[in-house]
Amino acid sequence: MSTQAVTSTSMRANSVSTRSLWGSRILTAIPVLFLLMDAIMKLAKPGFVVQATIQLGYSAGVIVPLGILLLTCVVLYVLPQTSVLGAILLTGYLGGAVASHVRSGDPLFSHILFPVYVGILIWGGLYLREPRLRALVPIRNSAAQQNG
Repeated sequence: MSTQAVTSTSMRANSVSTRSLWGSRILTAIPVLFLLMDAIMKLAKPGFVVQATIQLGYSAGVIVPLGILLLTCVVLYVLPQTSVLGAILLTGYLGGAVASHVRSGDPLFSHILFPVYVGILIWGGLYLREPRLRALVPIRNSAAQQNG
């Protein structure tokens, strides 16, 4: 097989359609904007953030470190070279948020599952823009499975 054929095949395997690219941008922008706002609010520490953190059972002293951690994870997620690592770290962070809301006895759909919704958007956006992730976790439609 010629070098040109190998390069052409590799380019097709690593390409992302325009539709997938725009879908990924939208799915990525929503959680990134939310998490950036959350990180900035933790760094600014307005009264309602301090109060909410204390209600979740944490001391006010953890707010700024959590903000720095969250900001670092979001930056890692946004950078293409470290986006998978960022998604993994954000998943862990969001898992901690779920656990905190469960422990506090918060409502299921509006509080406990909200970090899960954010995580789905994070991984959905990454899935659409990262061909290696799609190769690792292929999603096939049922018509293709029945015919193939």
